[in-house]
Amino acid sequence: MKKITHILIAAMVLLTGLSCGRKSSTDPDKSLAQTPETEASASPAMGFCPDSLDVREGVVKNGQFFSTLLSGLGMTQQEAYNLTESSKDVFDVKTLRVGKSYRAYYEDSVLKYLVYDRDKASSIVFDCTSPYGAWIYDKPVTVEKRYADVTIQNSLWVDMRAAGVSPLLIVNLSDIYAWTVDFFALQKGDRFRVLYEERMCDGEVIAVDTVRYAVFSHAGDDFPMVMFDQKDGGNMWWNDKGESMRKAFLKAPLNYSRISSGFSYARRHPVTRKVQPHTGVDYAAPAGTPVMTIGDGVVTSVKYEGAGGNTVRIRHNSVYSTAYLHLSRYAKGLKAGQRVRQGDVIGYVGSTGRSTGPHLDFRVWKNGTPINPLKMESPPAEPIKESNREAFAQTHAKYKARIDSIQAYRILPVILESL
Repeated sequence: MKKITHILIAAMVLLTGLSCGRKSSTDPDKSLAQTPETEASASPAMGFCPDSLDVREGVVKNGQFFSTLLSGLGMTQQEAYNLTESSKDVFDVKTLRVGKSYRAYYEDSVLKYLVYDRDKASSIVFDCTSPYGAWIYDKPVTVEKRYADVTIQNSLWVDMRAAGVSPLLIVNLSDIYAWTVDFFALQKGDRFRVLYEERMCDGEVIAVDTVRYAVFSHAGDDFPMVMFDQKDGGNMWWNDKGESMRKAFLKAPLNYSRISSGFSYARRHPVTRKVQPHTGVDYAAPAGTPVMTIGDGVVTSVKYEGAGGNTVRIRHNSVYSTAYLHLSRYAKGLKAGQRVRQGDVIGYVGSTGRSTGPHLDFRVWKNGTPINPLKMESPPAEPIKESNREAFAQTHAKYKARIDSIQAYRILPVILESL
């Protein structure tokens, strides 16, 4: 009988477009927000009518647990326990996060509902009266197709923000172009043109889901990127030749502020003052900055090496190996013989060994011979399949024509009807 009542209430909410029904189910599959009709509706359906209740807003405080939050909102220990037990299939109390916002709804000073915002697009709604329960409320999300065109005058971050572009696009571009563009060495006049899609909720960008096509221009050269899905669960981004944008190595192993010392066979050491080879690159960075392996490989050594301080060495293949010196500490659990993946954190910037300040001394060997990391060329990964060449060429031509047709919209991000 109870289940039939829940179904009838959900149906009433969907028919009226208002959220004045009460829902006590703890089954997330019965969430009003998860039904197709509600997702398509412009009217949110939280499962109750908030306008008829008094509301108290707040954020989860440091050291606060779900039980103490509920007691602070007026529930007894027994009531808080009953709600926790009734909601455990929907909400794990261990996932309560400091700083997350909530709204408590009261009727005649009695707590009726608690809405906890787990992220920007969804909330957990708790029914705080017997028989208690909880369900997921997904806010309406829209997808917008956009074009952005930004020329660097100050920095990528500053110029994109000034152009009205979401910082989330920067994150996507840095991931896609990580093997092609050194984002810490962008120059004035460098330019990004991008066709992409972003998800919006409550007028705020919550995600840049898809970068369809982009062109990075530098010193008169263009570096296009095309999104093409081969439906094999592998790479999605390619250059205009059908080569993977993912190369064998990252351009840099960390986020650094500047290069404090380059590759040289005749450098005067800042501590000993003796002229001696420095077959690496020093990246100045704050102590504690995460250091990543530039490529897949096997850790061959994790130990203190005198002048080099705490050092990690990695063999990537039969040709290349790398070393990361002066670390303050290693990544937790890192040990020799361990396999690591490109981008894995292997340690943190420090000043151990013979060092004048926090920095990473990064070294690369090719066939046992030191090479300059800044001049290392990285071969592309597996190219696009021959069976997909024609479809890829058509996709590239379509996006290139699209981006060339909207050149007039320089600087300002443009909302498009289609890509």
